[in-house]
Amino acid sequence: QLQASGGGLVQPGGSLRLSCAASGFGSRPYAIGWFRQAPGKERETVSCVSSDGGSKYYADSVKGRFTISRDNAKYTTYLQMNNLSPEDTATYYCAARDTYYYGGCLDYGMDYWGRGTLVTVSS
Repeated sequence: QLQASGGGLVQPGGSLRLSCAASGFGSRPYAIGWFRQAPGKERETVSCVSSDGGSKYYADSVKGRFTISRDNAKYTTYLQMNNLSPEDTATYYCAARDTYYYGGCLDYGMDYWGRGTLVTVSS
């Protein structure tokens, strides 16, 4: 089970940190990905992290602004989002892949999905 949180309303240039709490995985490895879907648009990849946090992927649109990290002791993955713009407005979803690595960090490669958290960037 995955639970995303941390969304909200933020002004352009602001920051938010999203959290994804995982449960039910026990000791087995799992990669985590963040995806987003804006109104009227298809879901897109944001970022992925391997099970031990050693490998990370970022979409070009967020590279240099977003940082993914995970605290396996807390079964929680974070997405720190800085310098947000209105184009980042979307519902953000976290997903898990039941393997060490995230593969191509594609939504169809994920095994489990949490409910989304809405991020709105507006002045």
